[in-house]
Amino acid sequence: MGKENPVLVLASGDDPQLAMLNELPHTVCGDFAACAQAVNDVTVILLWSGTGELLRELFGICRKLLWVHSRAAGVDKLLFPELLASEILLSNGRGVFSASLGEFVLGAILYFAKDFRRMVRNQTAAVWEPFDVQEIGGQTVGILGYGDIGRAVASRVRAMSMRVLATKRHLPGSPDPLVEHFYKPEERREMMAHCDYIVATAPLTEETRHMISDAEFAVMKSTAVVINVGRGPVIDEAALLRALTAKRIKGAGLDVFEHEPLPAGHMLYELENVLLSPHCADHTADWQDQAMRFFLEQYGRFEKGEPLKNIVNKRLGY
Repeated sequence: MGKENPVLVLASGDDPQLAMLNELPHTVCGDFAACAQAVNDVTVILLWSGTGELLRELFGICRKLLWVHSRAAGVDKLLFPELLASEILLSNGRGVFSASLGEFVLGAILYFAKDFRRMVRNQTAAVWEPFDVQEIGGQTVGILGYGDIGRAVASRVRAMSMRVLATKRHLPGSPDPLVEHFYKPEERREMMAHCDYIVATAPLTEETRHMISDAEFAVMKSTAVVINVGRGPVIDEAALLRALTAKRIKGAGLDVFEHEPLPAGHMLYELENVLLSPHCADHTADWQDQAMRFFLEQYGRFEKGEPLKNIVNKRLGY
């Protein structure tokens, strides 16, 4: 590597993974005053644990900036007008965390099918109370937004002999061995009516915001479970609460929420038919190491003039 491209790392703390950058020309900073002193020669910004607000503040004064990489997969909070209008490349961490999210979805499916909450409650109370459980083989999983996470979900549930349906903005030209049938996003209600488990993996855009709301819950089976490992606002939370409290659906497994952190006293904490994860379903022991290794691979490509992976279509938002 020539390492001719200085990196400005926006970070809110001193994570040990930052030491992996030692062979690169870089500056780590967490506020505007500190970052502004290092912008003159910066061509790359790594948004590690810093904020989108800080990125926007710095964007206008990084005159040589060519590329911004986000550690996270979701970039909806980064698409400010100046970046959208520019030719600056934006890439993200899409795919780095998909395996763990796929496992969470499978775990949530089994949680509801086998009623693990009831097992744990009875065990804690020393109650011997046999009950029937469900087999998931042959049941149908519908995936909203079939990308990297969706494929990770599909590969795992197919291994359990489940059927897979999916929505995709651009329908594939050739068959996918994991998916029985694809639907366009506007056909999602038709898909949902067939599903035992509905998994939201879509990015957050104006088109996907609240794409699961009252009308969608109305067509679901009363035994359906909704699982969200994409972006919180893809599900209309008020509509979800109405569906859960009225037992319109069986339950929900949630790793993401409209407003995070979920405040104390929120009804979702109290409902028996909710499996709640505090947005950590992809936080494996080495998730940050994986994220940094991916950036270093990207940087190597950038130095060599090779195409970057995970380039975000800023117009589409993913």
